[in-house]
Amino acid sequence: MIENKPPLWTRNFIGISISNFFLFMTFYFLLVTIPIYVVDHLNGEKSQAGLMITIFLISAILIRPFSGRWIEKYGSRMILLCSLIVFFAASLLYFLADSVEVLFLVRFIHGIGFGMATTAAGSIAATTIPDSRRGEGMGYFILSSNFAMVIGPFLGLTALHSWGITTMLQIAVAAAFFGLLSGLLINIKEEKKEDRKLVPMNWKDAIFEIKAVPVALAGAFFAIVYSSILSFVSVYAGEIGLSHVASFFFVVYAVVLLLSRPFTGKWYDLHGPNFIVYPAIILFAAGMLILGTAQSAIFFLAAAAFAGLGWGTLFPTFQTIAIQASPPKRAAMATATFLSIFDIGIGLGSFLVGLAAAKISLGDLYTYSTGYILAGILLYYFLQGHKLKREKKKEVNAA
Repeated sequence: MIENKPPLWTRNFIGISISNFFLFMTFYFLLVTIPIYVVDHLNGEKSQAGLMITIFLISAILIRPFSGRWIEKYGSRMILLCSLIVFFAASLLYFLADSVEVLFLVRFIHGIGFGMATTAAGSIAATTIPDSRRGEGMGYFILSSNFAMVIGPFLGLTALHSWGITTMLQIAVAAAFFGLLSGLLINIKEEKKEDRKLVPMNWKDAIFEIKAVPVALAGAFFAIVYSSILSFVSVYAGEIGLSHVASFFFVVYAVVLLLSRPFTGKWYDLHGPNFIVYPAIILFAAGMLILGTAQSAIFFLAAAAFAGLGWGTLFPTFQTIAIQASPPKRAAMATATFLSIFDIGIGLGSFLVGLAAAKISLGDLYTYSTGYILAGILLYYFLQGHKLKREKKKEVNAA
């Protein structure tokens, strides 16, 4: 018998995935180029270059709780378009940033647009994906940002070194524009404005979704290790004499994600989150162990494959759990809560890894992180896993 599944690849789902891709491509594009621009072109200090990332993330984190509330009041499409306009306008302001101080302001504004847009995009994706295909759909949606993580840094560094700062900024503007254009193509049915009344709530409910917090904390715990890959894997490749393959790390990471996504998403929907999470944690730990001990290109890229299969599966799974654990009308706030806490983990991780890297080698740091990740199995179980296990038993008994 042929199983009739509700459609996943609708116009709105494709549109929000493309918009999300360009949004994150601009983010990663500038993530690797702005620090170089600050030091080499604005004569700034390395500490100031690092602050460019911190300021961007701080403004994104601060705006997300308000974004979730605004989405509940005005609708996700309205907030998405407003945020994409802010994001696009901020990308134009880089041409006017002729000092470090002005660039700080531009980064803060850009972070506001990014924080609002990612919250709205996640909310739209959650509402356009059929419930029966939630795991599969969220996996594909987040894959769009994974691809951006590969293309953005490669294109950014190529543009900066080969074509100059002006062309680099023009490409960033073009990417932000295509993100806005894709957002304009989205047409979702939402409650009429007069029917969309906010339910009175205390201040805690107004700024975050409490039911999304446990899994968000688990995500932030693992994000601390993931930040070490984002920040230092290229540096580490140079230290072990593998600079020539450093650019392929995230390519392998993305290819493994693409090949595994059809299976992991469907397994989530069939067997539940725990069936995916525990193996993914072990694969992530294995990837870090291989990375920390790698002395050849084969093992270095094998680490990318294991990390891609492990962390690349954990992140969309955690975000999907956060959304499903919350009431349907609180999907936007659940998304905002999850991403805000996750970004705190990334920011904290970048800071802690920087301190640790000054004391021990990156190889040892990656190796030791294996134990940290495995300890996360217990953390996840107590924060979220045991609850999902009970729910799965109830479903089986009811059936």
